[in-house]
Amino acid sequence: MARGLPSAASLARLCQKLNRLKPLEESTMETSLRRCLSTLDLTLLGVGGMVGSGLFVLTGTVAKDMAGPAVLLSFGVAAVASLLAALCYAEFGARVPRTGSAYLFTYVSMGELWAFLIGWNVVLEYLIGGAAVARAWSSYLDSIFSHSIRNFTETQVGVWQVPLLASYPDFLAAGILLLASAFVSCGARVSSWLNHTFSAISLLVILFIIILGFILARPHNWSAEEGGFAPFGFSGIMAGTATCFYAFVGFDVIATSSEEAQNPRRAVPMAIAIALGLVASAYILVSTVLTLMVPWHSLDPDSALADAFYRRGYSWAGFIVAVGSICAMNTVLLSNLFSLPRIVYAMAADGLFFQVFARVHPRTQVPVVGILVFGVLMALLSLLLDLEALVQFLSIGTLLAYTFVAASIIVLRFQKASPPSSPGPASPGPIDKGHNSFSDHLQLVGAAQASVPEPGQLRPALMPYLGFLGGCSPGAAVAWALGILVASAIILGCVLVFGDSALHLPRWGYILLLLLSSVVFLLSLLILGAHQQQHRQDTFQIPMVPLTPALSILLNICLMLKLSYLTWLRFSIWLLIGLAVYFGYGIWHSKENQREPPGLTTTRYVVFPSGSLEETVQAVQPPSQAPAQEPGSME
Repeated sequence: MARGLPSAASLARLCQKLNRLKPLEESTMETSLRRCLSTLDLTLLGVGGMVGSGLFVLTGTVAKDMAGPAVLLSFGVAAVASLLAALCYAEFGARVPRTGSAYLFTYVSMGELWAFLIGWNVVLEYLIGGAAVARAWSSYLDSIFSHSIRNFTETQVGVWQVPLLASYPDFLAAGILLLASAFVSCGARVSSWLNHTFSAISLLVILFIIILGFILARPHNWSAEEGGFAPFGFSGIMAGTATCFYAFVGFDVIATSSEEAQNPRRAVPMAIAIALGLVASAYILVSTVLTLMVPWHSLDPDSALADAFYRRGYSWAGFIVAVGSICAMNTVLLSNLFSLPRIVYAMAADGLFFQVFARVHPRTQVPVVGILVFGVLMALLSLLLDLEALVQFLSIGTLLAYTFVAASIIVLRFQKASPPSSPGPASPGPIDKGHNSFSDHLQLVGAAQASVPEPGQLRPALMPYLGFLGGCSPGAAVAWALGILVASAIILGCVLVFGDSALHLPRWGYILLLLLSSVVFLLSLLILGAHQQQHRQDTFQIPMVPLTPALSILLNICLMLKLSYLTWLRFSIWLLIGLAVYFGYGIWHSKENQREPPGLTTTRYVVFPSGSLEETVQAVQPPSQAPAQEPGSME
């Protein structure tokens, strides 16, 4: 072999490191953070993360430019699409009650490198998202005072005309971020109390808008004389759905906060469902009354609700709408500042990011270093940068995280259940009775194997029809089917999004490609469904797996393909920076480096069905040959 080229063994070890999984320790509830959040706290965190400026701005924009009064259908379809992703987060958040959200979910199922890149993208998503909301908050407040704040700043500082920089420094946006960071660093209870206050005001304002809006409603505004209910047709409704989908981004703050929940297995799924239901109802009802108060084609996209009340003679209601908008944006700021340091904390605790961010304040029990550092970074972004060009960049990070979480659900559901790290009442082991002799273990395995197939194996009832899949090792056919499903979803997404004209295909070629990709997608779904899944009674599981996560994957890919090429270019640059951080720091300091010493085979005393006698003997190695403690076990 030529000097300087890596050997095959070293490349194999590198690939093994990149794809190593974090042990799924579902039973442990120990944490350095304080478990103080109730179901109500988590629900209002989710509501605050989703109801922001979108409710007060997005409804008018979509109604006037895309869907007309049928904007309420766009929000309904978007809510169902968001529910697919939210269910995946709910199962993981209940099963793995640890901070980290999409990063952690990917780590325990897909591998270390993929998890780092997802976490890296989520960090940027929160940074830009928080800074953009702070800018919107500042602009909204400035508009109430007839832009006197902006005029004063431009007079004192001047107007900047530098690429990537804002036209003027927004000191108000930076100040509100620094103030919010100070409050969030005081602890989860303080953050929760602030979020309760602002969310309650927002919900009361939304209730006021709905009640007064229905009183002022004119059904004539939906008549054919005004353009009808759906003036842009079905295509307009779907175009509005793609935009409205991003109005529901933010529910992942509930999964991120699961390590601070008092009873995460029950609270996380319930909070996600309630929060998404409340927000979907608010969006649908507000868009309904908005298009009933005034004709959809005369809406002001920048301040549709306030303008609608003003035109109906209720100018005082515009002030109430402004208060509700500012409170809603405050909840989004708190949600971003609450979630971002906890994602970084999870990565640092695993050794993939700088250890200083894993420190938790002994009194407040929050990652105060991460809160302050990233709060200052967010404030600098809002102070100096032109964020309008970067806002679309948020979408790709969010959709990629949704895609990986949905794929992780499929992987985890077809994996063999991992044994608990320590016995306890919350997580009883698979075998309660002690079996002392080696022959007892063999008999037990034989009986279990005859009765219940292992997750990832072909269902016994389908063995006569799909016998060619029965020879695969557990999980092998599932892995191939998942890879084919994602690949066919990408091809199908390209066909649906770009159409035959953009792909430069003849009509028959377009139809053939559409049929082939659809058939392959459905076949991969059928192969996945033919294999045995985990079925658990002690935690929430989403229904109709693999169909539900597969539809979420397809939808997310279609929405990602609708983004501009500049967004993909910026995303690629950010990924390259992330790879440099991972290979320069993360891979060398990962906690998984010390978990299993090289050359040592892990031996477990928990018995699971095996595919052959040799595997059975290895799985139930006699206690006399086993070490006193499993290597790398967590205390």
